[in-house]
Formats: sequence, C-alpha cells, structure tokens
Amino acid sequence: MAEREGGHRSAVVSSESERLVLVDPQDREIGFVSKGDAHDGAGTLHRAFSLFIFNDRGELLMQQRSDDKRLWPMYWSNSCCSHPREGEDMDGATQRRLYEELGMASDLQFLFRFRYHAQFGDLGAEHEFCWVYIGRSNDAVQVNENEVNAWRWISPEDLDREMADDPERFTPWFRMEWERICTEFEEELAALLAA
Repeated sequence: MAEREGGHRSAVVSSESERLVLVDPQDREIGFVSKGDAHDGAGTLHRAFSLFIFNDRGELLMQQRSDDKRLWPMYWSNSCCSHPREGEDMDGATQRRLYEELGMASDLQFLFRFRYHAQFGDLGAEHEFCWVYIGRSNDAVQVNENEVNAWRWISPEDLDREMADDPERFTPWFRMEWERICTEFEEELAALLAA
C-alpha cells in the first residue's frame, strides 16, 4: 500500500555521540560506547530493539529509512528500530523511540531476542543483541523526517510477496525478524490482532 497522509516533524533525536549499551554474547551489560563507534568497522556488540506495529486491519507499519542514515539508507524496514541509551531501560527506550520517530504510542509485547551481524560494505556494520516486540496502534503517524523517508501500512501477505520478489529492498534484520515472527510466533500475532 502507498504512504498515507500524516503529520511531519523534524526534531533531531539521535547522534553518533549518544552512548549505547555494550553487551557480551549472553546479552549482559559490560559497558558503554558511542553510537558511531558501535557501528564502525565490523561493529561492536551492543543492545538494540525492533518494533513491529500493527493497526486494527492487521496491517504492519513499515518505514523507509532516511537517506541520511549511514547504514542501509533508503531501505524498507520494520516500524521502528533503535537502541536503549546509557542509563535507560528497555521499556523507556522503546516508548521514547516510537514517539520520536513516528509520534505514536503502543502497548508492546516482547517476543524474543537474538544476536546478529550484518556488514554494510566499508561504511560499517550492525552487530546487535536485538529485542523484538509487537504492538498495535491506530494513532496517526507523524514521522520524524530526520529518521524516516517514507512509511506505509502493508498486509502480511503483500509483505511476504514483496520480500520474495525483491528481498534486497529490505534491511537484513527486518528480514530475519519477520521470518521468525511468521514461523515461531503465529499464535502471539493472531492474539494481538484479535484483541
């Protein structure tokens, strides 16, 4: 489906100097590092989150990342993804970022966490222990133009077709997370959409 009309905002909500949470392979906090340093080279393992927001029609909110992003600019991805900052718990971080990027709120349900590494040529990498959540919201989308280039609601069936036809249009973490949600968490997703 095409982008829908909504509000636009342009606050600066992230920087390469913000301090992220370094973790070990068991996702235990071991220190802090700047966002820029965390993504340099092959990346340094840090904590992150990915949010999948659905509406009452069962459609997923997707965003196309800003062309100002160092990694995967202009790629389509899940509703919202980011990092908790130093001194911030995951509940606070997820709600903060959902509002900063999309002007929305949602009760979020944790599904799983996983470790992955994805290299983006010479520009850097994602090396994250990512916590994945689903939620539902019918709030008006108000994108932050510094973070989001475009957005749209899409049915799971249409998303599956697009991913099969042209998987390289989508961020690597989104593809991994969506496959796992669809194969391991069908009951949780059905319950969310039926509520």
